[in-house]
Parts: sequence; structure tokens; C-alpha cells
Amino acid sequence: MTWIQWPSLITWLTLILLVALAFDVSRARAHYGILAPSTSGDEQFERIYRVHMNTLENALVFLPALWLAAWYWNPTWASVCGATWLAGRIWYARSYAHRPKHRSGGFSLSFLAFAVLIVGSAVGWVRTLAWT
Repeated sequence: MTWIQWPSLITWLTLILLVALAFDVSRARAHYGILAPSTSGDEQFERIYRVHMNTLENALVFLPALWLAAWYWNPTWASVCGATWLAGRIWYARSYAHRPKHRSGGFSLSFLAFAVLIVGSAVGWVRTLAWT
């Protein structure tokens, strides 16, 4: 295996998660009768919609952090953090949709993994400056 395969897998799994959440929104629109472009109406629909949007917003900063950490820090550890981020986002999604008051555990786990990626990539980048 090359260094790029594990971060690539995490990227693909992130894309699959985003597509799955988009399908959840589509199903919820049909179930609760919320026609696009509306994003409000039924409280349960709004939760499902927010899960998708929150995860999409987080993925926007997570994916570059994953790749920077894989490049400048360590691809294996970056991928472990990426898998942890994914697990946290799935936990968050399930909790927010079914028990919103319990969503903080999944959010915290994914945020911790993201923070480690940011720190790891920054430290690795600074190290490259020291070697040049």
C-alpha cells in the first residue's frame, strides 16, 4: 500500500456519508411534505436537514485538514483521526435526528479528531520549514 490509500479511503467514506445524509433529507422531505426550497416546517425534518448541513459544513474544513495532515504529518495517524471524525459525525447524525440533547458526544469526538488533524498538519508543516 502507498501512503495515499488510507486518506483516500477516508475521503471516499466521507463522500458516501454526505450522499447518505442528502438521501435522508430527500426522504424526510417526502415524508413530512416539505417541498424544496423550504427548509422548515416539521421539527424532525429540520433536525435531519441540520444534520446534513452541519456535516457538509464540517466536511469542508475536515477534508483539507485530513490531506494536509497526511502529507505533512503522518498518513496513518491522519487516517485514524479521519476515521474517528467519521465515527463522530455518524454518532452526531444519529443522536441529533433521534435524541437531539445527546448529540454533543458525537460532535465532541469529531471536533477532537479535527483538532488533532489541524495540530498534526501544522507541526508537520513547521518541521518542513526547519529542514529546508
